[in-house]
Amino acid sequence: MSLALGIGLLAAAGVYLVLQRGMIRIILGFVLLTHAVNLLLIAAGGVARRDAPFFGGDTSSAADPLPQAFVLTAIVIAFAITVVMATLAVVGRGDDDTEPPPSGDEAPSATSEAAS
Repeated sequence: MSLALGIGLLAAAGVYLVLQRGMIRIILGFVLLTHAVNLLLIAAGGVARRDAPFFGGDTSSAADPLPQAFVLTAIVIAFAITVVMATLAVVGRGDDDTEPPPSGDEAPSATSEAAS
């Protein structure tokens, strides 16, 4: 029950942050969503009803390595996408069209500088 609640809270917080305006918040939301998906994959693997992977006994109750491999792959992919998104946030910082263009009164013109 607590694992499902944790997955739900991480997913809800991740969706909330992805829908925000700032790029850093979008990146943090993406990270939270990837953590929620990783927990979901581990929970779907049935870790609670399995034993340790190497215990020297019957292999029918050993842990399934496939969900663990999926999560390891998902962690690597999520880290790479996070790095790309952070790079785009830094590079594209000055490319934001949310500010209004400067008015003609504030910027000095070339003719007023030549007259001085």
